[in-house]
Amino acid sequence: MATTTTTSNSNSTDLKSTTSPLMVKRTIHQRLVSKDGRSLLRGPMAGARATWLGAMRDMWGSWLSLRWRWVVLAFCGSFLLHWLLFAVLWYLLARANGDLGVDHDNPPPGHTLCVKYVTGFTAAFSFALETQLTIGYGTMYPNADCPTAIALLALQMLLGLMLEAFITGAFVAKFSRPQKRCSGILFSPKAVVCEEKGQRCLMFRVCNLLSRPLVDVCVSAVLYEERDDLTLHQTSLEFQLDGLGSRPCPLFLSPLTFIHPLTPDSQLNRLISPGSQSHFELVVFLSASQEGTGSAYHKRTSYLPDEIQFGRHFSKAMILRGKEWRNSSEAMCYFDTHLCSLTVPNSHNNSRDKDCVVQVNGEGNEKIE
Repeated sequence: MATTTTTSNSNSTDLKSTTSPLMVKRTIHQRLVSKDGRSLLRGPMAGARATWLGAMRDMWGSWLSLRWRWVVLAFCGSFLLHWLLFAVLWYLLARANGDLGVDHDNPPPGHTLCVKYVTGFTAAFSFALETQLTIGYGTMYPNADCPTAIALLALQMLLGLMLEAFITGAFVAKFSRPQKRCSGILFSPKAVVCEEKGQRCLMFRVCNLLSRPLVDVCVSAVLYEERDDLTLHQTSLEFQLDGLGSRPCPLFLSPLTFIHPLTPDSQLNRLISPGSQSHFELVVFLSASQEGTGSAYHKRTSYLPDEIQFGRHFSKAMILRGKEWRNSSEAMCYFDTHLCSLTVPNSHNNSRDKDCVVQVNGEGNEKIE
């Protein structure tokens, strides 16, 4: 009786042994940009010393990136340390000059007091605080006949003014950060694919809930595609707004729906078909300015393949300026969608059927198609 055996080019054991760790991790896709626009990329882990040195090289950026609780703590701590430092210096000056153990009302003949009535550390701290925060002195005051006291006074005033200028500027910069002002600009959580004038298009919607309208609204997008060789390919995509094309929108009042035609020339066209196994991330960037002040607004978001709905269209919506929203979740009605007709292009598979080789008693072969 003839026995049949089927040959294969590889087995599961060989596949496991030849699969690299990168190929295993590739199935776990992580987004580059979060839905609220935060970058999720992290550099290589550095030690505590390298992290500290990096923060010191960019003190201004590190300060602006701190949370408010740490900013207030740094504000109080910096002034407290400044007062303590100069309290120690004033105390050491009084001790070195011999002012701690003498009667300041009747000093010994030939003894020059550097600071009047600084007889201990508490008095030195009070004098440092008074020097920094007031425009005049009370019972404690520096003696003009002591050059060291005048030099230390000038040093404290100079460093104190620099500290106040830095803290004030940092608070103003933190209050005016664009990312905090952009909380009223909302992107639709999902993008949709539908037909617009007979053309398949990808759409997303942007809503402005700010109290003042925005002008000169520009939108750009970058398609990040993961290739088979584990490289990240970037492609710029253009989005249009109604009849304006790719020109900026002069006034942002009602919700804006941006459209990208899925033409054969579009890099996104071959990736966005239903059932496609390609992994990509569409990152959208919006920039605008506020009417009157000219303040810049920047916001971004991203869409993954599972965040794109096929055969859906955004419903018509208008912003009601008299309505107040308690939170952004109440404004999600502007991103409602409804079903629409969508023609899915036919995918022609030109691959040939694979042959199977069968051996009979180890001799001869027979091709089965």
